[in-house]
Amino acid sequence: MDKKTKQRLGEIRQALKKYGFDEILGQTAKSKIRNKDDDEAHSLLLDDEVPVKLRLMLQELGTTFIKLGQLLSTRPDLVGEKIAGELENLQDDNPAISYDQVKAIVESELNGNIDELFEDFSHEHLATASIGQVHEAKLITGERVAVKVQKEGITDKIDLDIRIMKFVANRADKWNANLRKLNLPGIMEEFDRSIHKEIDYNNEFMNMQRIELNFEDNPEIHIPETYSQYCSSKVLTMEFIDGTKLNDVYASESDEFDKKLLAKNVLDSYLQQLFIDGFFHGDPHPGNIMILEDNVLCYLDLGMMGFFDEEFKKNLSELMILFVDQDIDGLINQLMYMDILDYDIETRTLKRDLNDLFGRYFGVELNRFDGVLEELLNLMQDYGVILPNEFVTMARGLSMVEAIAENLDPEIDVFASIKPIAKQVAKERVNPKKYLKSKKSNIILYEHMIQALPKLLTRTIHKIDNEELQFKFEVDITDKVSIIALISALIIGSSVVSFGPIVFDMPLISLIGYILAIILSIIGLKRYVLK
Repeated sequence: MDKKTKQRLGEIRQALKKYGFDEILGQTAKSKIRNKDDDEAHSLLLDDEVPVKLRLMLQELGTTFIKLGQLLSTRPDLVGEKIAGELENLQDDNPAISYDQVKAIVESELNGNIDELFEDFSHEHLATASIGQVHEAKLITGERVAVKVQKEGITDKIDLDIRIMKFVANRADKWNANLRKLNLPGIMEEFDRSIHKEIDYNNEFMNMQRIELNFEDNPEIHIPETYSQYCSSKVLTMEFIDGTKLNDVYASESDEFDKKLLAKNVLDSYLQQLFIDGFFHGDPHPGNIMILEDNVLCYLDLGMMGFFDEEFKKNLSELMILFVDQDIDGLINQLMYMDILDYDIETRTLKRDLNDLFGRYFGVELNRFDGVLEELLNLMQDYGVILPNEFVTMARGLSMVEAIAENLDPEIDVFASIKPIAKQVAKERVNPKKYLKSKKSNIILYEHMIQALPKLLTRTIHKIDNEELQFKFEVDITDKVSIIALISALIIGSSVVSFGPIVFDMPLISLIGYILAIILSIIGLKRYVLK
């Protein structure tokens, strides 16, 4: 451990001690993190002052810890509603760096003189945070832009803190049963990936390019234009957005804003991100959405995005349909199918709790979530279920967008928008065109399988001949009748199959069945005829 690491570890230990978290972790100067299963340790974890103390400690420890707190504020399923709510109050701000420092970073990253790169570059910052700050500028070609500049040395500080965090998390997970259920090492791995994406401005640049492409045919949604020749891993130059904040739109009585249209557009655009694109804004709070002229929505701060693969997107669509329909049995089965719930979970009590949850929130006429998603996350926590991060991010983002839509239009029917788009995506699972597309994409795979079959069959026969291969079946194949019956079943079954990919003018499943029958025939000949 080098001198810098020792010094930083000492600062963290002092902060832990100052706010009482050395007792929770069981950390002393001369001992390992000890296992404390007694009532004292449990009461420390449940202390009402813990959320506030945790926020103050993270604030004091700086950038990396503030970012960790912000991540945990989105995971009430892991840390509980009280801690998550308190951590939302973390302030991500630091003193601004000087213009000379900004100038040096920009010139180093963009390989040029700032006066030659920009027609004008403001010496005053528009906003500052712990990782970077934003300046207004004007390109030589005349475009008004916002330039985000990463502060010098921030990556080294973050890397050092993460190494220490992982060390503490691993020790806590090993020696403290009360903290083990939180899976601190897993949280730290997720946080490591998350914060390194955030500090690489190339990542945000690519996010903006991708989401802009997704909305290119929608004139009611705007994504700030980016300027690639003025971007790097530490500098991001984008179109300057001069719009109206959502809070000002809420309070406005002017005819300038069509609030019903805005409510519909913000909801529909987010549902498109979730269910159609599978690529969605990770933090769509009101501060990250501006209203431009002609009621155009503009998404900002696209550094952290959520992503669903095709399979998860379809599963999520089916889950939403079951949720809206209040189909509790279907909901539980779908969560099991998605590997969110274990198959051995106590479903009787879970059904009862879900019935209670739906009974509290779902009236005769249901048109919005109104907190039911948060309650569902809390219920999953009670059952010890660790939800996928993307699922929690989706639920939190959808709740934010619903609140925005409701503030703009109190009469909006959220479920009326969700159900059609979810059904559309779910139907694609059984769409013949989708099957044909999948079939074409697998041609290369089938070709490789066909080419490998002769070699595979030759090697298998060679191993059987040299008694290097053993087969283990649940049925007894030690007598002639059993093995003949099994071979006959394989041949008959393979002969009647008429579906699936075609290989050598026969279904692939049939071909596999015939190959198995040949292998078993060789085993039978060797065992009973050639013995």
